Amino acid sequence: MRRFLRDNSLTLAFGIAFLLALVGQAVAGHAEFNNQLATDNLEQVSFAAYLASSDFAVDVTENWQSEYLQFFLYIFATVWLVQRGSPESKEPRQAGTESDEDQKVGAHATAASPRWAADTGWRGTVFSRSLGLVMGSLFLLSWLAQSMAGTAAYNEQQLRQLQAPVGWAQYVSSADFWSRTLQNWQSELLAVASMAILSVYLRQRGSPESKPVGASHQDTGAEG
Repeated sequence: MRRFLRDNSLTLAFGIAFLLALVGQAVAGHAEFNNQLATDNLEQVSFAAYLASSDFAVDVTENWQSEYLQFFLYIFATVWLVQRGSPESKEPRQAGTESDEDQKVGAHATAASPRWAADTGWRGTVFSRSLGLVMGSLFLLSWLAQSMAGTAAYNEQQLRQLQAPVGWAQYVSSADFWSRTLQNWQSELLAVASMAILSVYLRQRGSPESKPVGASHQDTGAEG
């Protein structure tokens, strides 16, 4: 068990931190939601009812979709785009999908390679792009969940104000939807761009997200 915890400590630590943050968001969101209901002279809801509400769902999913979009774009962009000097980038000469030998696929797969890496058919093709495909799928699913929950939450506000509700297609073309969406996208894209360029000149000793402390600013793809 001790070895399992050590070998998976990064995932476990962030998973626990995620759950704690989600609980904190739920508690704070419930209080804010009830404050708004009180302002509108409406009956307050229980914590369980808030967790099942569209307001909570849209707040959660709009963050998830922006995170998965960030990773999806970064995974595919770093195949072709480079940043000289960044540990987050490949060497400029390696831009592209690289050779089968470099990627250890097909005839170049080793005994330790995943079984599908040696397959030259559709399995090998899918597996060689599986990370990006899964991240892209998670983005689309969370975006769809956000849009559906957002439609319900928006319509609740419309009804409180004695206005007509709108359909899903009308909501996803509305200013409310794109304001929520783009404010998350811009922060994620800024974070990625900042990490790519700052890691050229700054260091964090012992982190694989940083170059070795003594590495040249021009070293690309090196990890500390």
